[in-house]
Amino acid sequence: MSADKGKGNIKIANYSDWMSQLPSKLWTIPLFKLAIPGSHDSVSYDLDTSSAIIEPDNLTRFSWIYCLRRIVRTWGMTQEYNITMQLEAGVRYFDLRIARKRNDHHPTRLYFYHGLCTSTDVETVLREIHAWTVAHPKEVIILAFSNFNGFEKSIKEKLHNHLISFIKTLFGSKLVPPGIPTLQNCWDQGKNVIVSYDYPANHHPEMWKKITYYYANSMDRAQVKSKISEALGKEKTSNSDHRILIYILRLCDSFPNVIRRGLPKLLKWLKQQSGVNIVASDLATRKDFVSTVVELNSALMKP
Repeated sequence: MSADKGKGNIKIANYSDWMSQLPSKLWTIPLFKLAIPGSHDSVSYDLDTSSAIIEPDNLTRFSWIYCLRRIVRTWGMTQEYNITMQLEAGVRYFDLRIARKRNDHHPTRLYFYHGLCTSTDVETVLREIHAWTVAHPKEVIILAFSNFNGFEKSIKEKLHNHLISFIKTLFGSKLVPPGIPTLQNCWDQGKNVIVSYDYPANHHPEMWKKITYYYANSMDRAQVKSKISEALGKEKTSNSDHRILIYILRLCDSFPNVIRRGLPKLLKWLKQQSGVNIVASDLATRKDFVSTVVELNSALMKP
């Protein structure tokens, strides 16, 4: 997927490799200071209408109604393109919510979910991501695993252990350990995959803890900007080293309206912000989302 060249101080010829095209001054800046585009519910393009309804809770008992499952898919599908296409478009943070299908005959098979489970299992998508990271060794990606729906107490540890083992085996030496990485030291060490895993009991030295994020939980554009601005203000005055994640979510009454009315106006607001790290959006491959976020790094070029 192609993208326009940057319009400010940072010139990007192709967003599939935008990190390696950043000015050399930014190579030694901690990653948590860079503005990085991400996608919300990253695998929701693959939601399966044959799946039981996972959320919201008040609809789960109506899973037998096919039309309702279609409605849940319509509103749950926050991304249009598959993981590889998102990577090619410049997305570098991925929101991966994990679920186990009830009564699945395979004891450790897992899926992604957002309202419904996906058709494709977790391991298949992760292999796709791994193949891309091998082909693009200078692009650092962040995989945030969370929620873990259907991890019942009797099998919880088994499922977590299996998933973590798979992640560690698949990505191996490409995993960036917790610390204060920069692009340069990631490149020097041949590492380009950061894994955030939101389950403290299974913390491994290769895994990062949960990433702090701010979510306005509103469809009103003014409230979204107000709540996120307030959260960012508190973060900047707290002397905290927490990573900042902004979610720009559904703002109107349908996804076409989000793109036509909501997202362009929020991008205009976003251009005025500073000190953000990961900015994740629905339909992250649309309009100028990726280029706008990447261009925020121009502020880091100032003396």
